[in-house]
Amino acid sequence: MSTTNLEVGIVGLPNVGKSTLFNAITKAGAEAANYPFCTIEPNVGMVDVPDKRLQVLSDMFKSKRIVPAAMRFVDIAGLVKGASKGEGLGNKFLAHIRETDAIAQVVRCFEDGNITHVEGSIDPLRDIEIINTELCLADLETIEHRQERIGKLLKAGDKKAAAEKVVVDKIAKQLGEAVPARRQGLNDDELELVKDLFLLTLKPILYVANVAENDAGNAESNPYVQKIVEYAKVENSEVIAVSAKMEEEIAELNDEAAQKEFLEMAGLQEPGLNRLIKAGFKLLGLMTFLTAGEMESRAWTIRVNTKAPQAAGKIHTDFEKGFIRAEIVSFDDLVKCGSKVAARDKGLVRLEGKDYIMQDGDVVEFRFNV
Repeated sequence: MSTTNLEVGIVGLPNVGKSTLFNAITKAGAEAANYPFCTIEPNVGMVDVPDKRLQVLSDMFKSKRIVPAAMRFVDIAGLVKGASKGEGLGNKFLAHIRETDAIAQVVRCFEDGNITHVEGSIDPLRDIEIINTELCLADLETIEHRQERIGKLLKAGDKKAAAEKVVVDKIAKQLGEAVPARRQGLNDDELELVKDLFLLTLKPILYVANVAENDAGNAESNPYVQKIVEYAKVENSEVIAVSAKMEEEIAELNDEAAQKEFLEMAGLQEPGLNRLIKAGFKLLGLMTFLTAGEMESRAWTIRVNTKAPQAAGKIHTDFEKGFIRAEIVSFDDLVKCGSKVAARDKGLVRLEGKDYIMQDGDVVEFRFNV
């Protein structure tokens, strides 16, 4: 995973609402024409991770600007049966998926006679399986190349190759049966042996059920969505239900009050996109710590279980090299006290050393010496 541009690839069959969803996420205006393959090059957009804490900190510290955490979404053109063999524009798109950190698979869960479905009918599980099969076949091709290499290493007497062969053969067998690698129950040692293969079906996946606008406020009752939820339980994946069309309409409302009114009319607490972005953040095993001062209030993205010096390095490499300690107060404690001075008076501002594991919402000031 890259440390700067965290990428979620949006995939799905043609005409399921991917580009409409992407338009809503990034307001980037990706073409959303009603025919397959209109998305030839992947559309890329950065999107802010919603975080109400930043405004609170900005008000408290009278910051000049707010800098939220960001995530990169890549809209990858619609896959079809045979993509792994080059059908549609398959191989090119599979390469784009390989470069992402996680996958959000958009699945159509609405009927509309005006929007053609490439398979001729609405069947979310069939659609999921088509994409899974294509990704499995692409991974199988990768594995077969590795098997050839292992064969040569075995002839040369390489002892490590024998252990690798067992794992690779096991994965290949199940991929041939269209079982994604993430569903194969691989242990840490097995995953370590194949991590350099960057298998598509090992990437964490989030299913985005695209529902009709009148289903948006009660998507859990949609029978198509229910089927996806049951399917996702097997691999501990998450399902987010949104109406891509409605989200696009909400995104076009620049006025916050108008957005709020629109959401209330639809029976929604927040835009589905906020849930999607947060789920993508969670999917990648990420969290944020916060810094605040007169110049800016900012959210910094780190992996869960990151230690304080490495978190400091996200701000500047010198902070990590010369790390002395971190002055930390939790966001909740800071808000309860009303100021950092008051929090310090109550003993809620702590000095933490090199072994401290950062927590989401830590408000930090790093001390360093270079």
